[in-house]
Order: sequence, then structure tokens, then C-alpha cells
Amino acid sequence: MKLSDVVLQRLLTLVESRDVLPGQKLPAERRLAEQLGVSRASLREAIQKLVSQGVLESRQGDGTYVKEQRHVSSFLLPDTFAPLAALLSSDPEYRYDVLEARMALESATAWHAALRATTADKDRIRHCFDVMLMHQKSGNRELSSRADAQFHLAIAQASHNVVLLRVMHGLFELVLTSVMHNRNTMFMLATPEAIDDLTVQHASLLEAIVQGDAAGARDAVQEHLVFVRDTVRRYDDDEARQQRYRSLPDAIRSPVIAR
Repeated sequence: MKLSDVVLQRLLTLVESRDVLPGQKLPAERRLAEQLGVSRASLREAIQKLVSQGVLESRQGDGTYVKEQRHVSSFLLPDTFAPLAALLSSDPEYRYDVLEARMALESATAWHAALRATTADKDRIRHCFDVMLMHQKSGNRELSSRADAQFHLAIAQASHNVVLLRVMHGLFELVLTSVMHNRNTMFMLATPEAIDDLTVQHASLLEAIVQGDAAGARDAVQEHLVFVRDTVRRYDDDEARQQRYRSLPDAIRSPVIAR
């Protein structure tokens, strides 16, 4: 991977992790280079690439801003996979296709991350995990869901595979929507232990990557996504059953017992 591409991905992750919104200004170049641990020359090259891709906007004499995007997060390439998010919102059943796609993709990113993650990569993954726990404990579903999705994105970054990472960036909004729906479903099931199970699964995945256990990381992410799929499917099946019951005539649901 070229140095400029590494810096570009670090910059994207920094923008995403700080929740820099469209229209907001990035930190000064010197400060940003220090935060990323790169030279200012490498940073300028990465910024220029993102400007050419429409992600950032350079304003002469004023600095660099996250460019306004419609329906796409500020740190994503413009219009990447935008139709997929619309597809999911139009038919919730597509979430199972999303989980299948994540299974295939994240099995690979977890495997490679375990083999290639640097100390900085591991620290980033661990930070996302800690932020997720913090928001879970405070009961903030939206922020815990975002941190959950960022955790998986950080693993993709640690894979050091540009193609896998670009696909994950393109799918981020779709993954985030899926994660939020899945977590909300688990809360509606009134089973807080399901959220605890998610935490244990994420911790196992983190540990496998930190220990360099590629097979363990692949198995951990697969176990995690299968658990999510089965839990959500169980809720959907129960909800469908209740709807069928509610559609029955009152005479059948509440028969009058003869005396």
C-alpha cells in the first residue's frame, strides 16, 4: 500500500471517529499531521486526493472542510453504494442479505487484520470497543450503534487491504443502519443479556486480532453475525405470528364460552 493511501485511510478514519459533520472545518494542517503521526507533505497529498474525490473541500486562505454530501456520510466516497441504503429502507427483509454480505466481507477483514494489524491499528480497534461500551452503559442506542459499526470499520482498516477497506467504507451507512436496527430489536426483545452477548462477542474478536489469531478472529466474527441473524429472525418470526393472530376475527380470538 502506498504511503499516501495509508495516510488517506487514516485521515478518513479520523474524520469518521471525531464525527466531523459536512460543512465543518478540519483541524489545522500541522495539528492534523501530528494527530495522524505523518509528515505534512504526506498529509497534503492525501487531502488533495480526497478533494479530487469530492470528500473534502479546500478553501484558499481558510483551510479544509468536509464537503456537503447528500445521503452519504462525510467520510465516504461520493455516491458510493447509495442505492443499497435506499433498498434496505424500502424493504427491511434485505437486512438478512446485508448480514450475509457482511459475513463474507468481514470474515476476510478479520482474518487479515489479525495477521497485519499494527500497534496503532489495535489501539484504534480497542478505542472503538471502549466507546461502544461507554455508550451502552449510558443507554444511548444511536451512539453505541455508531461505535459498533466503527469497530468493524476499524478492523477493515487494520486488514491493510485497500479493496476490502474501500468496500467497507462504501457500505458503512448500510452497516450502520443494519446495526441500529439489530440493536433496537434486541432491546425490544427485553433481553439485556443479548446486548451482553454482543459485548462478549466483540471482546472475543478484539482479543483474537490483538493476539494475531487469524482463524480465531474469522470464527469470532462469524459467530457474532450468526447470533445477530438468529436473534433478529426470532423476533421477526414472533412479530409475524402476533400480526397473524391480531388479524383473526374477534369471535375466534375471544370466543364466548357457553354455560
